[in-house]
Amino acid sequence: MTDINTICDYLRELDELKLVNRRSYIAGGVRLENSAEHSWHLAMACWSIARSFDLKLDEGKLLKLALVHDLGEIDAGDTFLYAPQRADANKAERACVTRMQHHQGNGVEDLLTYWEEQETGDSVETKLVKVVDRLLPFLLNVASEGRAWRENRVKKSQVLNAHAFIEKEFPVIYQWIHAKIEYAVIHGWLEDV
Repeated sequence: MTDINTICDYLRELDELKLVNRRSYIAGGVRLENSAEHSWHLAMACWSIARSFDLKLDEGKLLKLALVHDLGEIDAGDTFLYAPQRADANKAERACVTRMQHHQGNGVEDLLTYWEEQETGDSVETKLVKVVDRLLPFLLNVASEGRAWRENRVKKSQVLNAHAFIEKEFPVIYQWIHAKIEYAVIHGWLEDV
């Protein structure tokens, strides 16, 4: 058994995810969401959507994938979806998850395996996590009248490109997103280019 002090040190490190602010404002636009809140919201949303769509999947695996998906941001920070350096973000995140995997207080032997799967896998669970991971910040942008989009001068074309893969995976979700993109353009929350 691992020493309780070592376990608590690991748990304190996990808590660092609460310090990573994202670019999405929580509903109502009061403040920025942090990555720990997002990970919880993602897990709950995936679980609910899986049941709403009556998807045949492993719920335990789904929740694990959702909970670890942003763990690497403890060291790497959050990379804005529309940032040009986004392609390299997973390198620093992978290094962090590897460090966390090998922390003596970590009791999850397959932590890195789950993180790698959510990053590169194509299972039903992984696809759902990826779709909902895009849906939630989008939903928050709509709920805050496009505050983050407006502040970062996000263009309609960027949002369409970032969400295009959803059309194949979950057409109903994509149709909702597409309608809201048009709504956001009409209201001036997204630049119409």
